[in-house]
Amino acid sequence: MTVRTLILALGLSAAPLLPTIVQAQTIAPDRLESSVRTLASDLFQGRAPGTIGEERTIGYLIGRFEALGLEPGGPDGQWVQTVPLLHTRLGKPSRLAVTQGAETTPWTFGENVYVSTLQPRNEVSIDKAPMVFVGYGVSAPERGWDDFKGVDLKGKVAVFLVNDPDFEAVKGEDAVGKFGGKTMTYYGRWTYKFEEAARRGAIGALIVHDTPGAGYGWNVVISPAGENYDLVRPADRLTSLQLQGWIAGDAAKALFAGAGQDLAALRRQARSAAFKPVELKGTTFSASFPVTQDVVQSANVLARIPGAKRPDETVMYGAHWDAYGKGEPDAQGRIYRAGANDDALGVAAMFEIARAFKAGPRPDRSVLFAAWTAEERGLLGSEHYALNPVYPLDKTVANLTIDILQTAGKAKDVILVGKGQNMLEDDLARFAAKQGRVVTQESLPERGLFYRADHFSMAKRGVPVLLMMGIAGASDLVEGGRTAGQAWVDAYTGKCYHQACDAVDDSWNLDGAAQDIDLMLDIGRELATSDRWPEWKPGSEFKAIRDKSAAVRQ
Repeated sequence: MTVRTLILALGLSAAPLLPTIVQAQTIAPDRLESSVRTLASDLFQGRAPGTIGEERTIGYLIGRFEALGLEPGGPDGQWVQTVPLLHTRLGKPSRLAVTQGAETTPWTFGENVYVSTLQPRNEVSIDKAPMVFVGYGVSAPERGWDDFKGVDLKGKVAVFLVNDPDFEAVKGEDAVGKFGGKTMTYYGRWTYKFEEAARRGAIGALIVHDTPGAGYGWNVVISPAGENYDLVRPADRLTSLQLQGWIAGDAAKALFAGAGQDLAALRRQARSAAFKPVELKGTTFSASFPVTQDVVQSANVLARIPGAKRPDETVMYGAHWDAYGKGEPDAQGRIYRAGANDDALGVAAMFEIARAFKAGPRPDRSVLFAAWTAEERGLLGSEHYALNPVYPLDKTVANLTIDILQTAGKAKDVILVGKGQNMLEDDLARFAAKQGRVVTQESLPERGLFYRADHFSMAKRGVPVLLMMGIAGASDLVEGGRTAGQAWVDAYTGKCYHQACDAVDDSWNLDGAAQDIDLMLDIGRELATSDRWPEWKPGSEFKAIRDKSAAVRQ
């Protein structure tokens, strides 16, 4: 069956798939909306990996890229890069409790504690494992900070605080200025903490939840309902953690009090460089869950415009095609969490950027368009590519990622995520000025958005990155100013983020989104038609990684 026949069989309009003559122009909001309406329609069933919704999505994406005149960009001349995913789901626990002395306190899953597993087994069982408080769980020798002090975590459950040591630090405390202040570093991310606990042999890891430090409420923590995904890994690379997750704030206070500790006092101690791990004496954790596990064969879709002069040098655009699939009916009876903005709009942006590139002269460097799978499951599609790059990362010029754009109209500014990381932010300011706009820094840097989108998989390998994300701050809207911009952010993140109401509606005004996409187009087009290599700025944790391969780019 041809791609065109497949799309027709799915009931989609074939018109977007027919080759057309296009002219150079700025990004068109009406075409953006048309693509989003298709991707967010019930036909695609919320675009969850491993479902019929994925099959339909992959076929649609290939058809669109093919119709725009792009070439397959995957391995061996294919459109897709296969991404095997481990999919686990915890069943009802037969045991979930904390024992302190002679007293055992049952914990309720989703209320006192939330956990999941990334081990491919049919049952996880932890029997009276000792619990150790490790502060913020940071090992950062370049910053003169070590929370572990050589503690043995093998067979134990590590308990962490969320965010960085200096997130709540006050004048006079050692942590002040050691990290990013209110701006989260990678050491503050829950993914880092779980990875560090596993590196040290822990069998469980639990983070004490608080909304300011995490950047989101308990409702977001429990939303996966015991489900988790990971890349399929060889046996010698499996995590040691049988369970990983979070403790609710009140449950954590009671846990520490039962061990004769004051959690508030330990928070203060953890902001000292002299902090040492604290064993929660007489306290053990027990849990037993049945596990449903399977391997899901998912895929990244990769499309490419080969460079005319230096095809081995690649400018990469990225957005994720996946959303959250089927859920419980909302107030309007909608069951599909289809991610119209998160991130069908980002995929639609890539279509329009590709259209603009094809309308102009062939770029000197190759341009890659990557539609990632499983971003919502932990950036897994982009991580798989970064581990198995089709095009060398040391000759990847930049990654430009689009993930959620504001839909409230034109803005006088553009939001920068991750200030001080690399020179692409200078390019953003320069091209924004040509639009008569200015750059505004993200308003809630403690949420660590720089570490929560697919570009981060490339940043960890040294590729300079730029993220366009509309929820990173309140835009200064042409109509309504920053007050209206904040109202949009609050409404989207408070009601529709990862919910069924992330859908196209009559209130959408994509003029501002088109402005932001134009910026990404301009930056990428300049990089693709020059021999310039953007660099990381001094102080970035990724500069040293990129510098190791500098000779390749001479």
